[in-house]
Amino acid sequence: MDAELLLTSMMTLASGIPLTLILTLASLVIGLVLSVPLAFLRTSGNKYFSLPVLAYTYVFRGTPLLVQLFIIYYGLGQIEFIRSSGLWYVLRDPFWCSLLAFSLNSAAYTTEVFRGGILAVPSGMIDAAQAIGMTPLQQKRKIILPIAFRGVLPSYVNEVIALLKASSLASTVTLLEITGLSRKLVSETFAPYEIFIAAGILYLGLTSIFTSGFRVLETRWLNAPPKQAAPDGIIAKQVVHGS
Repeated sequence: MDAELLLTSMMTLASGIPLTLILTLASLVIGLVLSVPLAFLRTSGNKYFSLPVLAYTYVFRGTPLLVQLFIIYYGLGQIEFIRSSGLWYVLRDPFWCSLLAFSLNSAAYTTEVFRGGILAVPSGMIDAAQAIGMTPLQQKRKIILPIAFRGVLPSYVNEVIALLKASSLASTVTLLEITGLSRKLVSETFAPYEIFIAAGILYLGLTSIFTSGFRVLETRWLNAPPKQAAPDGIIAKQVVHGS
């Protein structure tokens, strides 16, 4: 193995890190924003709300992300309505197609993660919130969602890491993130061994940074000292007033 080529490749491929991070973080934010209301709809007792969300998560979790990306990038352009509309100015760009595919896929997985967290919230907390007159929106915002997020944080970390690694699929639609630059560099140097090892080291470093950051977050949230024992109604009041 050529150590000098390995080091040079890492320095070259590092220029693809910003695009990798932009795709990953933007997809996570969009997926998180979409998944919160979808998770509450998924847990709704009304089948007209829950079944469409179930269908969405089933399709996006049950098909490969690469297939979803190809359908959005190559397939939507075949629809005349899209080509003649303003959507085409967005969907003809590989970056926006990748962001759309990653966001929808992340939202599907995160919706199911949050669904499990919502269902795990103790019913006593909800009853206490109702007893002191909290509206359904206040219950969701101040009690259910914070407790659910703390409970599913380890599972959500897995989704974050999975999406970071899946961002390499953007190279298949010509984006020059880390993997895209690797393929381009291999075609120029014919040295796939050193170059893809360099790419793997960069992904490993990014994964370690994300994991360490969430580990700190888990330590602060999940290992926080418990509140002094109090009746449910008092606990609910403490949550409402942020004490």
